[in-house]
Amino acid sequence: MLPTTLVNSGSQGNGVLSRRDAARHTAGAKRYKYLRRLFHFRQMDFEFALWQMLYLFTSPQRVYRNFHYRKQTKDQWARDDPAFLVLLSVWLCVSTVGFGFVLDMGFFETIKLLLWVVFIDCVGVGLLIATLMWFISNKYLVKQQNRDYDVEWGYAFDVHLNAFYPLLVILHFIQLFFINYVIISDSVIGYFVGNTLWLIAIGYYIYVTFLGYSALPFLKNTAILLYPFALLIMLYLISLACGWNFTKMLCSFYKYRVK
Repeated sequence: MLPTTLVNSGSQGNGVLSRRDAARHTAGAKRYKYLRRLFHFRQMDFEFALWQMLYLFTSPQRVYRNFHYRKQTKDQWARDDPAFLVLLSVWLCVSTVGFGFVLDMGFFETIKLLLWVVFIDCVGVGLLIATLMWFISNKYLVKQQNRDYDVEWGYAFDVHLNAFYPLLVILHFIQLFFINYVIISDSVIGYFVGNTLWLIAIGYYIYVTFLGYSALPFLKNTAILLYPFALLIMLYLISLACGWNFTKMLCSFYKYRVK
């Protein structure tokens, strides 16, 4: 789960890690500790996870400043507490059930929708994006003078979860109040409201992702991660001009998938 690996950290006189330090700092050891805590709810700090979720909307920079603090105190950037993942899973289930209710789906159709959203939209797409960002950041963004560091895949997935949460709340919660009465109506205001929510949600995802990688001091040129904003705005304007309704298309797709 560590986003960085320091070759010379905790080394012996010959530059080789001691057996104890090497075992303690391996990704496998960190992953085992993280997964083990999933079954100990009393050890999770849900209050702090809720604080992070709030500030991912209001001030995401503060969340990543806390990542810096964790690096200084626990020698790792990524979360060592699965409370955020647990709360995100609860949000995902509740919002998807609400989505199924708004779309007038039956019980089994809602369960199918929930499985699709969890394993495809969140986990599957998240694995793909995290792997792509892990490759790009290590291949093109690591500073030459800091080749002892690299971005590990676990941190890339952690950044995805941070960016996915605001998108989830906007598209799977806030949007629910406008779908039946505004968005899916065949009117200009319908696709304007719906597509604007998509613009805000994906814009949040891009920005929070940028903050995640710019927080790592050994990366360079992270501003290129903001370039997709130009494509996003262009696609938004084209959709308004052509009358595309992204939310209506999503609802039709979800109904097709659960049949």
